Amino acid sequence: MNVPSQEVPTGNHPLKLLLIDQDPIFRLGLQVALAEYPQIQIIATVESDTAALQVLTELSQADPTQINVVVMELGNGRSRSSQELGLLLCKQLKAQYPNLALFLFSAIQNMGCLLAAKKSGVDGYCPKDTPIPDLVIAMERVVNGDRHWMEEGSISEESVVIPNLELPAFARLQRNLRVSAMGYINSTLTDITEKLQVPGHPLLQKAILAGRQRELIAAGKLVKLLFTSSEEKKQQQISSLDYEQLPTTSSVVGEIIPSELPRTSPTAPALLNPKAIQSELFASVVNKLQFSLQNITDIPLEIDILREDKKRELLYLTLQKLADTLDSLRDSHFNVEQLSEVVPVSLMDLWEIVIKDFFGKFTRVNIDGSNVEIVKFILQDADIIQNEIISKIPLTIELFSYLIFQEELTIDNSLYPPYSSEAKERGSMLLENLLIQVGNSVIQPLLNRLADINDIKKKYYNQQLATTREIERFRNELSWKYRLRNYIQEPQEIFESRYQIFVFAPRGIANTSTYSHRSNELAQLVGIPLCVTLALEFRDAIAPRLQSLVSFLGSGVVFVLTQVVGRAIGLIGRGVLQAIGNASLPDKSWRRKERDE
Repeated sequence: MNVPSQEVPTGNHPLKLLLIDQDPIFRLGLQVALAEYPQIQIIATVESDTAALQVLTELSQADPTQINVVVMELGNGRSRSSQELGLLLCKQLKAQYPNLALFLFSAIQNMGCLLAAKKSGVDGYCPKDTPIPDLVIAMERVVNGDRHWMEEGSISEESVVIPNLELPAFARLQRNLRVSAMGYINSTLTDITEKLQVPGHPLLQKAILAGRQRELIAAGKLVKLLFTSSEEKKQQQISSLDYEQLPTTSSVVGEIIPSELPRTSPTAPALLNPKAIQSELFASVVNKLQFSLQNITDIPLEIDILREDKKRELLYLTLQKLADTLDSLRDSHFNVEQLSEVVPVSLMDLWEIVIKDFFGKFTRVNIDGSNVEIVKFILQDADIIQNEIISKIPLTIELFSYLIFQEELTIDNSLYPPYSSEAKERGSMLLENLLIQVGNSVIQPLLNRLADINDIKKKYYNQQLATTREIERFRNELSWKYRLRNYIQEPQEIFESRYQIFVFAPRGIANTSTYSHRSNELAQLVGIPLCVTLALEFRDAIAPRLQSLVSFLGSGVVFVLTQVVGRAIGLIGRGVLQAIGNASLPDKSWRRKERDE
């Protein structure tokens, strides 16, 4: 049965999606990102072609209008055989449901495969790192009957084959030289770009890396200019006409340029939607969660005990529940002045909801012969979690104010508009840190109460940390972290008006610092933390004077040793040498007198 013609998607006629992707984490992440758009309904998500056909058959028999677009990956996006199976699925879907829009949301970069997908009936394409607002607009255009194709900027020139056309020998030489040079330039540029994305680099190193990045971009443009023959340019023009003028992208830095999408100023709202900022930041985090989640700092995190897939699942789940929390707060119609009362309660509710969904509300484990509900057991530590972790997550009120009310952000004593790049960067950092800290708060009571339960270790733990000895070592490291943080690190950060936060970087979870006024917290310090700040202040006050005194005394000691003691030692040594010399020489006058007698 054919799906009827689609209507133009508006606020009253939502997009109705069937999502096909083998990666369950990616499916969950995309659901979280698209949940911010009221015009989109995800009707079903499946992981295989067979399941997709079954769902379409069932839904078509019940209500043919339930789905109007299929969002899919060609197989797993990597192996050739899986891509071919994906192309066969596209042909089968178009044959059975000719009015159903097919949209390829894929990691595929090979031009030949993309062109084959177009011929198989796919109506639109976006790479997987496309911003979610651009993806939504592209899907709406496809459902409306238009075509939308966007190429990855990083598609290698080797994959672009111009069919049935020959190049002269010299033109082929130029092309080979260009491909070889661009391959080296792109690989080097990718490494430098990844390094620039990692926080914590010194300013000088950042400047050097940025300079090398600009040089490589300029070199790439120059190589293309010098080593693209006139014959190849003509053939590229012919090819572009044959394939409906696919949009051009930046092939040097991999910048994605949407096809025929409205461009907006970075300081202007991308969408007239109160959740536009939230959607953009959440989509950015979803993309970053595809990176490695290894902890590359020297500070142990509670979530380090988890396997990589479980860690990613926990962070995705936290992001999804945070989106629900923000929606509930918007519906409550409170004002920004009430955030200081609302945010702590909302974060504790978020913690409890994530625990129930991550572990399963009624999941039980055997402890000393009795079955115990994990969630109920963990929730007993609510007060400890609130005092030790949740209440210490930095700048949560500022983050919620930014996401809900689109308030300006204060960075280094300057106000930045909510849609500015500076505000988005800071908001993203605060959001990533919030997810990591909530994840820590979910695992902390597990380590505190159920750390060495076999069922827990098998289901959640990293196998390298699953032995009793490693678990105890890990718990000891966390205990030292808590002590150092409470007595040393936190007072120092308060005194220096900064916060240490954790962010997602290409190599894993990294840490950096952000600065903000903390005078109220400084005034509330007592006991050992207060002594630490006093010691720091005393050190800062006495250090210049002490350094001057040490320098003066050092100069005096050097003068005495070189000018007084050194000269005296020299005189004594010279006298000793003269005495030894006189004693070793024969007294010639005495011998002469002896001969005369």
